Amino acid sequence: MVGILEEIAAAQSPTAAGADVAGCKTMIRACLITVSLLVATANLSFAQEMPPAPRDAAQVSGPQPWATLSPAQQQLLQKYQAQWNSLPADRQQSLARGSQRWLSMTPEQRAGAQQRFNQWRAMPPDQRQALRQRWQQFNSLPPEEQQRVRQNFQRFREMPPERRNELRRQWHQMSPEQRRSVIQQHGSAPHGSPPHH
Repeated sequence: MVGILEEIAAAQSPTAAGADVAGCKTMIRACLITVSLLVATANLSFAQEMPPAPRDAAQVSGPQPWATLSPAQQQLLQKYQAQWNSLPADRQQSLARGSQRWLSMTPEQRAGAQQRFNQWRAMPPDQRQALRQRWQQFNSLPPEEQQRVRQNFQRFREMPPERRNELRRQWHQMSPEQRRSVIQQHGSAPHGSPPHH
């Protein structure tokens, strides 16, 4: 990701407008790599939007009794009530934390989370697995690199829709080998794996 911002600026400068096709291609590739990584993170960002509810040591190691849930949590999780005691402790805790997180969200946050969840459910299993892997790769980046990826994605989002569509079109026209080459040249994707958009 180092140098992507400079490449974007160079590709958009007046001297590069018509003469530097390679610079334009580099900018396109860099933007699309960044977008691919962040689209993956956007679909999974719900898990990081709200911090998990505090847990004590007893709660981590054992089951969570239904009665310890708040009335609002019980209402939200009512479809699990009959089987609650047979669920593994970690599943009970996960559901309790998730329900607490949901209850602490604003209506706008809930709508966004629901939309992302529906998108996730509509994906084929292989696409979900690819997103999980990219999320893990993104999380393995140093914080500074994660910040650069987020900043580049924000720059991409600020581009006019026509420009973003053109960049996507050019990325889709590249062969897998060309994509891998771009990623390796720029070190933009963790472990040299190509993003799939």
